Amino acid sequence: MLEAVDLPDDIAALKAMLIAAQAREVRKDERIERLEKLVAAFKQTAFGRKSEKADPEQFDLALEDLETAIAAVHAEDDADGPLGKPHPKPRAANRGSLPAHLPRIEEIIEPGSLICPCGGGLHCIGEDVSERLDVIPTQFRVIVTRRPKYACRACTDGVIQAPAPARLIHAGLPTEATIAHVLVSKYADHLPLYRQAQIMSRQGIDLDRSTLADWVGRAAFELRPIFAALIADLKRSSKLFMDETRAPVLDPASRKTKNGYFWALARDDRPWCGGAPPGVAFTYAPGRSGLNAERILQGFTGILQVDGYAGYNRLIAPDRVGPDIRLTYCWAHARRKLVEITRTGSAPIAEEGVRRIGELYRIEAELRCLPAEARLVGRQERSAPLIADMRTWLTQHRARVAVKSPLGEALAYIVKYWDGLCSFLTDGRIEIDNNAVERTIRPIALNRKNALFAGHDAGAENWATIASLIETCKLNAVEPLAYLASTLTAIVRGHKQNQIEELLPWNHVVA
Repeated sequence: MLEAVDLPDDIAALKAMLIAAQAREVRKDERIERLEKLVAAFKQTAFGRKSEKADPEQFDLALEDLETAIAAVHAEDDADGPLGKPHPKPRAANRGSLPAHLPRIEEIIEPGSLICPCGGGLHCIGEDVSERLDVIPTQFRVIVTRRPKYACRACTDGVIQAPAPARLIHAGLPTEATIAHVLVSKYADHLPLYRQAQIMSRQGIDLDRSTLADWVGRAAFELRPIFAALIADLKRSSKLFMDETRAPVLDPASRKTKNGYFWALARDDRPWCGGAPPGVAFTYAPGRSGLNAERILQGFTGILQVDGYAGYNRLIAPDRVGPDIRLTYCWAHARRKLVEITRTGSAPIAEEGVRRIGELYRIEAELRCLPAEARLVGRQERSAPLIADMRTWLTQHRARVAVKSPLGEALAYIVKYWDGLCSFLTDGRIEIDNNAVERTIRPIALNRKNALFAGHDAGAENWATIASLIETCKLNAVEPLAYLASTLTAIVRGHKQNQIEELLPWNHVVA
């Protein structure tokens, strides 16, 4: 606000300043109203009545747009400050969050003169330090390898030259780091190869999409032994998750797409302090039959947590030959069916069911990251009585609703899988839901949206191989680009097959 001493003496100028101030106030009121609407939209997205939270990817997109709009309003408000001066207090300083490992380039800004107006010299009594995040766009470079040839002038024993270094792509252009960059861009950042080719072309590098595809295919081939070792390691566990997701694949014969499936096999023992590292392996199969699950799980014995898909029943069929598998089920799927009913209008029974399941989840949140034994004790003391009461509630309300109604079917689903849903009460290693594996599948779904479909069954298999390693890197807080670059380099240099477990993502050592 302007001080009285800053006001002009001219009446016309004062009137103009008053009119400008009133206009600013009107615009500020309008901006406040817009911000309130944006906040209301955000709350509806996150906590909408009678609905579950939005899909994480969709929620993030909506949140980005809302935050962008709010930032634009703040910028408009700053521009309307007194005399056009920016707002004195930045709203998003994000101080202290820049990682220590990033290189620092320091610049020192000195005053124009170090001579005091009195004639004396100024000396430094301190300094203000600020940090800003800078970026150097992806920069391609050329590594030139020279191998001099040597010969002896005194004899004719021939020419001596160092052998050419091994390459993943024989006589090809890319280094292993470049190939890793293409893999991560495609399968972690969801950039199809044709878009990557366009990005490269802006730097004058003309590479055909088919060339990039050749790199990906050759890398996938070299990574298959590690993928096989990953699956083998997972199947040595006593407790796994499994889920499947659609994978459209081009069918050349019909010139249409057919539905293949990625079957995800995951391990995550972190919620009960298990010692095995987390991991996930995707296996492509041309269908959704339970035969595929049985084939993938060959040799596995233990607890398998799944959703209610009937194909998994094959794993516990009485006539099945093979190691014993115990199926446990997912409360999130049971809850989801009740939530869908609440969306259509008033549904007191369904809302009560959602509330009861929510109480179980609140207890689980408090028991997370405790040892399995402590989780089991806590569940027996706190969750078991709620489950017993829910069983009575289910019996009462099933008798009151039509069997074929949506609510009747939702309650029947819970009863059908009751024993498997309640198995978390008998083993502290079992989770209350299957969300651990569903989270690993989300990047597959996003990549599917961007790429639309895989071009061939073999292409889908390559996709599964590389995505398995990348997603396992994420689960273990390993940077995928560094991992793939060092792993491909190790393969090229002849890493021994009998030591392939050393190349699994959780064994990656940062150079």
